[in-house]
Amino acid sequence: MTPKVAMVLAAGLGTRMRPLTDDRPKALVTVNGKALIDHVLDRLVEAHVERAVVNVHAFADMLETHVKKRRDIEIVISDERARLMETGGGVRQARPLLGDAPIFVSNIDSVWEEPMGSAMLRLARGFDSRAMGARLMLAAMDGQLGYDGVGDFVAGSDGALAFRDERPSAPWAYMGVQVIDPAIIDAEPMEPFSFTRVWRRLADEGRLYGAPLGGFWMHVGDPRARAEAESRLGLAVAP
Repeated sequence: MTPKVAMVLAAGLGTRMRPLTDDRPKALVTVNGKALIDHVLDRLVEAHVERAVVNVHAFADMLETHVKKRRDIEIVISDERARLMETGGGVRQARPLLGDAPIFVSNIDSVWEEPMGSAMLRLARGFDSRAMGARLMLAAMDGQLGYDGVGDFVAGSDGALAFRDERPSAPWAYMGVQVIDPAIIDAEPMEPFSFTRVWRRLADEGRLYGAPLGGFWMHVGDPRARAEAESRLGLAVAP
């Protein structure tokens, strides 16, 4: 069974996206005429997700108004107006809204092509909660734009992940979508923290896995990457 609930991480400040985020949250910056968050929500709908928990911080009222116009997926707001909780802390704060079954967790700064059909569905169908705490969607380093790192993970033949750490490079980059057992966040304190802290623990336990996107990833993290994504998608950047 694929997840019916997703956590959408939309509370970031979007400082690298300025000046496009001077008057709006990063989640409402458009690519190909569509807000980044709607790219993600559309993918979730295609994967049969019924409810999305969206965290808000910068321009919170604007973002909340926008997402609540959706009629094809239930939207629940996790309010971080008072304190930005980062990726891990955001999921921890929203934990009572997420239920106990496996869920998707998705960033909002990724757009991707998926010639093999829904990448989210394929990711979820390979998730085994008996052996895995998280299964991450991974982009090949030669199948992406906008990511300027040297790779995040190496993977075993079974998909088990290890961090790049001291290696000079790694073949896989995390591209912002994962399926998790939400119980993996329960022991974490209620504080701002990166989800990487949870991944490190899972890797040590042998419960961190990944799967290839099977397509092309566009990391839309700044105005230049946005322009490159729109060029790939065949459109000029909107004024």
